Amino acid sequence: MTPSIPVGEARRLGDRAFLIGVADAGAARELATGLTAALAGEAEVVCGSATVMVHATDPETELSSVEAAADRPRAELARRGRSAHPVGPGHVVTVPCRFDGPDLDEVATLAGCRPDEVVALLTARPLTAAVVGFSPGFAYLEGLPSPLDRVPRRPRPRPVVPAGSVAIANGHAGVYPTPSPGGWHLVGRTGFPFFSAQAPPYAALAPGDRVRFALAAAGERVEPEPIVAPGWSLPTGARAVFEVVVPGLRAVLQDGGRRAVAAVGVPGAGPADPVSFDLANRLAGNAARAGAVELTGGGTRLRCLGGCHVAVVGAAPEVRVDGTPVPAGQLLPLAAGQLLEVGRQHGGCRSYVSVAGGFLGPEWFGSCATDELTGLGPGPLGAGAVLHAGQWTPPLGDHLVPGCATDVDTSSPVGLRVVPGPHAEQFEADALTRLAAAVFVVEAASNRVGLRLRAEADAVTLPKAVGGGTLDSQGVVTGAVQVPPDGDPVVLLPDHATLGGYPVLAVVAAVDHGLLGQCTPGTSVRLVPVAPGEADEARRAARRELARAVAGTYPLAVD
Repeated sequence: MTPSIPVGEARRLGDRAFLIGVADAGAARELATGLTAALAGEAEVVCGSATVMVHATDPETELSSVEAAADRPRAELARRGRSAHPVGPGHVVTVPCRFDGPDLDEVATLAGCRPDEVVALLTARPLTAAVVGFSPGFAYLEGLPSPLDRVPRRPRPRPVVPAGSVAIANGHAGVYPTPSPGGWHLVGRTGFPFFSAQAPPYAALAPGDRVRFALAAAGERVEPEPIVAPGWSLPTGARAVFEVVVPGLRAVLQDGGRRAVAAVGVPGAGPADPVSFDLANRLAGNAARAGAVELTGGGTRLRCLGGCHVAVVGAAPEVRVDGTPVPAGQLLPLAAGQLLEVGRQHGGCRSYVSVAGGFLGPEWFGSCATDELTGLGPGPLGAGAVLHAGQWTPPLGDHLVPGCATDVDTSSPVGLRVVPGPHAEQFEADALTRLAAAVFVVEAASNRVGLRLRAEADAVTLPKAVGGGTLDSQGVVTGAVQVPPDGDPVVLLPDHATLGGYPVLAVVAAVDHGLLGQCTPGTSVRLVPVAPGEADEARRAARRELARAVAGTYPLAVD
C-alpha cells in the first residue's frame, strides 16, 4: 500500500497534532524513539505503519513549539531514509483459533478461494507484528499470503467487534483484544490474552514478534477472559461524599484522561465535553485534571454522606437539592443526608458534577477515567456505589459568569468548526466544500467513541474517498472526521481507537470539542471549515475566557 503521507513530510492533523510520513513501520519506530526523547513528555507520540503522529495533549501547549522541537529528529530520519536499525525477529507465539467468523465466506469471495483455503492460508506460516496500537494490545500482523493480502476493509465499520475476534484487512491480520468498533473482516476467534493491565509492557506482542495461528483443539477456550483491573486503594485522607441512589442513563468517573499509553493502544478517554469539565473543576477549586462525574442524560440522584461542596456544569441541567431547584454553574454546600438531583438536560446531553477535592476512583494507567471503547476504568456507576473525594483546600469559586458553559441550541444545526485534514489527495478537489454544504444528523449508534453522521437530505452529494477509501493505519485524534467508503462521516470522540485507517477529510477544531461532546443522537450538525490560524486564535481566546469564567470566592461576601 502506498503511504498516505509522503516520506519526510509533516502534515497537520487538526490544530493539536501532526503526522510525519516515513518509509515503513521500522522507520516509524526509530523516529518515535527520537521524538519521545526530544519532546520530553510535551506531546504524545504514536507509531503507525508508515507515519508517526505527534499530539499536543496539554491544552496550554502551542502546537507550533512542538513542531519546532520535532524538526531535528524528523530531518535526521528524512536524510537517512529507511530504518538503519530494523527490529529483529522476536519470539513466536502460537494462537489457537476457531475459524467460524461472520465474514469468512465474504473473505473467501473477495480473495477468490474457498473458506477452507482461507483458513489454510492463515495457518500456513507465522505473521510478524509490525505495529502495536488501535486498541490495547492490538498488533498489526504483516506477511499475509496472496490472495488474502488484497482483502480491503469493510465499507462501514461495525459499532462493536467482540473481544478475541480474528480479523484481516488491507494486507494485515490482527486480533481484537477488547470489544471495540472495527472495520476489518472477522474470520475467527481466540481466547489468547493479548493485553494485561497489571504491569508493563502490558501488550503481549512487541514489534518483530511472530504469530502462528493454529486450529483450536476441541474444548479449547476461544473467548478471552476479561481484563483484570490493576490493584488500587484509597489514598490517605480520602472521604466518602456520596452514595449513588439512581445513576440515571449513564454516570461515569472522568478525569483528565490517560497519557503516554497510546503507543500500546490505550485510548486517552477523559471528558467528552472538556469545557464543562474544566469549569466544574475550577468552581470546586480543583486541579485541572481532577476527577468528576460525567452524566449522560438525566435522572441522577446522589445522597450526600458527608459535608462537601459541589458544582454541576454542562448542558443546562435541572438541578435540585432535597427537591428544591438550585442553579447550575454555582458552588453548592451540601450536608450529610441531603439529596442532589440532576434531571433533564436542556442544552445537550452531558453535565459534570465536581466536588471540592476531586472525585477518586480505581486508577488504570494513572487515571480513573472510564473508557467506553475498551472497558478500561471503573465503568458505569450503579445504584449503591459510594463515591470518595480527596482533600481540598480553599479558595473555592462561587459561580460562573453568564454564557460560559457549554450548551447547544438544538433548534438549529450545531456549527462545528473544522480545519482541513491531512489526506486532501484522497478526495476530489471540492470535497471539503461539499462536506460543508451538508446538514448531518447524529445517528443512534453514536457514543463516546465517535459520532456517526448521516446527511439529512440527498440534495448534496457527499464526498467519498478515491481509491477504495482506506489507508495505512495511523494515529488519530478527537475530532477527526473519518470518511469510510460508504461516505457517511464518523467524528471521533475521546474514547476513539489510537490508530485508524480511513481517510480524514477534516478535524473539528479544539475550541469546539465541548460542543462536539454535547451532540446527542438526533442533533443536526454542520461542519464549518476555517483556516488553521483562525482555529488557533479561537482556542487561545477560549482559554482566556475560561481563566475568567469563575466569579467570586465562596462564600461570596456581600456588603
